[in-house]
Amino acid sequence: MSEIRYHLDEDCQSSSLAAALRQHGVEVTTTTEAGIAGVDDEAQMRHAEERGHVIVTNNIADFTALHARWLAEGRHHAGIVVFPQQAYSIGETVRRLTHLRRTLSAEAMRDRLEWLNAWGSR
Repeated sequence: MSEIRYHLDEDCQSSSLAAALRQHGVEVTTTTEAGIAGVDDEAQMRHAEERGHVIVTNNIADFTALHARWLAEGRHHAGIVVFPQQAYSIGETVRRLTHLRRTLSAEAMRDRLEWLNAWGSR
């Protein structure tokens, strides 16, 4: 089983968050680093899926709808993690994302939508 790799979309990408995740040994990319800033959510999903990266976003409404639509169409994605903007400090976000990564494999995360708040009390 392989480890989850993350992609921070434009709504939550932060060089501090990406750097902190990398310090914990997490493979992570950002929209800016990937050179896809300004593309729509569908293109973000395709980009992450092609690379096997789980999307991390604060864009809850759009990505929950995109998740449902992709599954209804029989399409697959590497996974989505959503959380409200400014809900957590960078340290708490890293703690929750690394906990999720230790708990679920990339294969188990496939086609799942996870709320980051569910990963704080475990």
